[in-house]
Amino acid sequence: MTPEAFLAAKASEAIKAVYGAEVDPATLQVQVTRKEFEGDFTLVVFPLLRMTRQSPDATGTALGDWLVANCPEVASYNSVKGFLNLSLSNLYWREALAAIVEDGSYGQLPATGRRVMVEFSSPNTNKPLHLGHIRNNLLGASVSDLLKAAGDEVIKATLVNDRGVHICKSMYAWQQRFHGATPESTGKKGDHLVGDCYVEFAKMEKEDPSVMDKVHEMLVKWEEGDPAVRKLWETMNGWVFDGFEQTYKALGITFDRTYYEHDTYLLGKELVNRGLEMGVFVKDPDGSVWCDLTADGLDRKLLLRSDGTSVYITQDLGTAERRFSEYKLDSHIYVVGDEQNYHFQVLKLILKKLGFDWADQIFHLSYGMVELPEGKMKSREGTVVDADDLIEKMYQEAKATSEESGKLEGISDEEKERLYRMIGLGALKYFILKVDPKKKMLFNPKESIDFNGNTGPFIQYTHARICSILRKAAEQDLAAALDPKVELSPKEVRLVKILGAYPQKVGEAAAAFSPALIANYCYDLAKEFNQYYHDTPILKEPDREVLQMRLELISTLASVLRRGMKILGIDLPDRM
Repeated sequence: MTPEAFLAAKASEAIKAVYGAEVDPATLQVQVTRKEFEGDFTLVVFPLLRMTRQSPDATGTALGDWLVANCPEVASYNSVKGFLNLSLSNLYWREALAAIVEDGSYGQLPATGRRVMVEFSSPNTNKPLHLGHIRNNLLGASVSDLLKAAGDEVIKATLVNDRGVHICKSMYAWQQRFHGATPESTGKKGDHLVGDCYVEFAKMEKEDPSVMDKVHEMLVKWEEGDPAVRKLWETMNGWVFDGFEQTYKALGITFDRTYYEHDTYLLGKELVNRGLEMGVFVKDPDGSVWCDLTADGLDRKLLLRSDGTSVYITQDLGTAERRFSEYKLDSHIYVVGDEQNYHFQVLKLILKKLGFDWADQIFHLSYGMVELPEGKMKSREGTVVDADDLIEKMYQEAKATSEESGKLEGISDEEKERLYRMIGLGALKYFILKVDPKKKMLFNPKESIDFNGNTGPFIQYTHARICSILRKAAEQDLAAALDPKVELSPKEVRLVKILGAYPQKVGEAAAAFSPALIANYCYDLAKEFNQYYHDTPILKEPDREVLQMRLELISTLASVLRRGMKILGIDLPDRM
C-alpha cells in the first residue's frame, strides 16, 4: 500500500470518528506535500467542508488531532488554508522498509489480463542497423519489459521489410556494380555489403535517373515470382539476416515473433480487394487503387500502384488484421519514429473504414530522431552511424575510461573484457533511454561514458560500491537484518521514501510508455545513496543492530536498482 493510500484509509477513519460520516478513501485527495511546507503528504480538505460544516482550518485541525492521537504512524500535522500536511512517523518508515524487504517481487505490479503486442526494430533489408535503429530497438525492448513489470502479457514482435522498391535498388546495384561480391569474398558483414549496394544505387540514380525504371521492372518480376530475381533476393536477404542477428545479440535484443513483409503484403492486397467491394476504396482509370480521406481532413492514399504492386501501407493493413485475429490483442503498439506520424494516422483511419473496431487499440509510440553534432543521418548518402561501429566504440570508450581509473587490479583479463562490454552497453542504453521518447536527442558517446552525473556507468558504479560494502561485511561475519526497534535517520527515511515510490513509478512509466521515468528514478536513487554513503558510517557503525539495518537497507537499494535497470536492458556489475 502506498503512503497516499494508507493515509487516505486513515483519514476516512478519522472522518467517521469525528463527523460520523462514511467516506470512500478512494475519493480523498492525498498528494506529496509541497517543498515549502512541513510534512510528507497532504490531505486536501476543501471537498469535505460541505460535510463538516466547518472552516478549512477547523476541519484540518480536527482531523489532524484525531490522526496524531489514534494513528501511531502519523507523527505530527499542520493545517494551512484547507490543506492538512501530515508527517509520517519513524515507525511508519520502518514498517515500510520491512514490507519492501519481505516482498520478493517488489515492483512487479498485479496482472492486468491485457495482451499487448509491441512492434519494434522492423528494419529494411537494404542496409545495416544504425544509430536510429538502436534508439528504436532499445526503446521497444524497454517498453516491452516495462509493460510486463506493469502486469501486461507482452509479445515482442518485429516486421522485417524484406521486399519492395528499396530492396530492389540494392539488388540492382549489386548486379551492375559488385561483380559477384559476397560477405566471404569481401570480409564484410552481409548487412554492410548490402548497405554498400544501396549507397551505390543512389550514385547510379544521380548519374542516370532511368535506372529507377529497371528497379520497378525488377519489383514486378519479384511479385510475379521470377526465379532468378527471387533467388538473388533470397541470397542477399540471407546475408542481411545473418548480420542483423549479430547486432541484435550484441545489444541483447530478442523477439517473440518475427513477421516478414513478403508473407504479409498479400494479406494487405486481400483487404484492398475487400475495401473495393465495400466501396471504401476506388480504382482509378490507370488501375491504381486509392482511399479518399479528404473528407477526414487528409489526402487520397495510394494502396496499389497501377502495375498491381503494393505499397508500404498495404502490408501494414494485412499485418494488423492478422495479429489481432491470431493473438486476440487488447492493444498494439508500433514503435516508429515521428516522421511516420501521418502514416499511422492514415492506417488507423483506413482500418476503421474497413470495419475493424480494434483500430482504436492501435497506438503509435512516436519518438524523436537521434541526431549527431553534425546533423541528421542519411542512409542513401552513407552518412549514418553504424550500429556495430558504435557498439565497438562504446566498448573502447569504456575500456579506456576504466583503465584510466585504475580500479580493476586483481580482476582477470576475461572479467575485464566482460566488464568493458557491460559498461559500454550500459552507457549507450542509458544515454538513449533517459531521454523522453518524444524528444529528439543529440548523441555524444564521450559524454555517455562519464562515471559521474546522470549516466549508466554512474549507476553501475554505485551498485558495485554497494556490493563491495556487502562483501566486506560478509568477510567480517556481519549479516543484514531489521530490528523493528532501530530508528531510521532522516537520510535513511529519505532512501526508504524513494524505494517506496518504485512500484508507483513503474505504473507511471508504463502508462506513459516512457522508460525515461525509470532511468531517472534509478539515477535519483543512486545519487541519494552516494550522499548517504558519504555522510553515514556503515561498516564502522558501533551499534550492531543499526549496522545490520543499514546493510539491509543498502542491500534492498541494490536490488531495486537491479530491477529498474533490468527494465532498461542494463546489467549492473558486482565490482568495477
